[in-house]
Amino acid sequence: MRTTSVGVFKVATKGPGDVSGLMAMIGSGTIDPKTILAILGKTEGNGGVNDFTREYAVAALCTALAPQLGLSPHEVEQRIAFVMSGGTEGVLSPHITVFTRQDVPQRPAGIAGKRLSIGMAHTRDFLPEELGRSAQITETARAVKAAVEDAGITDPADVHFVQIKCPLLTSDRIEAANARGNKTATTSAYSSMAYSRGASALGVAVALGEIATDVRDDDVLRRYDLFSKVASTSSGIELMHNVVIVLGNSAASASECEIGHAVMSDAIDSAAVMSALNSVGLGIAPQVTAGRELVNIFAKAEASPGGSVRGFRHTMLEDTDISSTRHARAAVGGLIAGLAGTGAVYVSGGAEHQGPAGGGPIAAIAKLSN
Repeated sequence: MRTTSVGVFKVATKGPGDVSGLMAMIGSGTIDPKTILAILGKTEGNGGVNDFTREYAVAALCTALAPQLGLSPHEVEQRIAFVMSGGTEGVLSPHITVFTRQDVPQRPAGIAGKRLSIGMAHTRDFLPEELGRSAQITETARAVKAAVEDAGITDPADVHFVQIKCPLLTSDRIEAANARGNKTATTSAYSSMAYSRGASALGVAVALGEIATDVRDDDVLRRYDLFSKVASTSSGIELMHNVVIVLGNSAASASECEIGHAVMSDAIDSAAVMSALNSVGLGIAPQVTAGRELVNIFAKAEASPGGSVRGFRHTMLEDTDISSTRHARAAVGGLIAGLAGTGAVYVSGGAEHQGPAGGGPIAAIAKLSN
């Protein structure tokens, strides 16, 4: 098994098209653009179907990186996994997290135990009528297994976060399915985001053995007892396939970082946030743990579909002015920011089959000084 070194860099952005921070780190030699494997970002759009800040951010990054890599912007997008999550409500701060990976001859002195590893894979393109259904679940499971292998992870228990970018339906895509005599899972573009996220999350659960393999179409958005404890899925208009990024710990990694996770049972589960921080040797803010530094936190958030949190009614699902995903991102983002000491955290809305209903997975990455 090859030995890899994985780096993680959080870069603040002034807007979805701002690449100055990344280019400064490349210019200083902090980041070698040839080693960039994935970029996850939070953009200040609405997080809905028409949130084009995600596509804008990807286009800006690809254009900036193209001359650095000697590729066209399109080729950059094929080479690097880009996952942009729209919506920075409340105290959430727009930023990108850059993951690099390169092969090294052997582990340097001082690197012990399992360290952060990353793997990537893609599904095939989906037909509109396959979104939110068993085809998406099956293909996602296959891609997750491939990404786990790419990460050099041999034990599913060492997988701590699986980030997926998945497609959604548009009127044109729905019409194309109808023209072939096929019906889509929903005729609502907004609802299709949830179907795609949910099916993708179930694919993660199947791949990692968290649930049985015989998941049916009717289970998506209905069987909320079926979920993954490590899946984070985000839907967007800019693609028709799933991009899968697996983050975990591996004995084959020479990274300075490690990752751990916990599962939030609801939107105010502070104990789970603290558990995620503790899993990588950190406490709550201020971060004073010697020899360890918080790099970033990644979490999912959703309004409890039951309409209450710990016995008290919430109105997130009844507010016609603001979507429930925006409420949830703000609430969970504020909770995590207060405990972690920073609003520059990755909180994505819509946690269908990602953790228990109303909750979601939360992962933390820490950098260790060896």
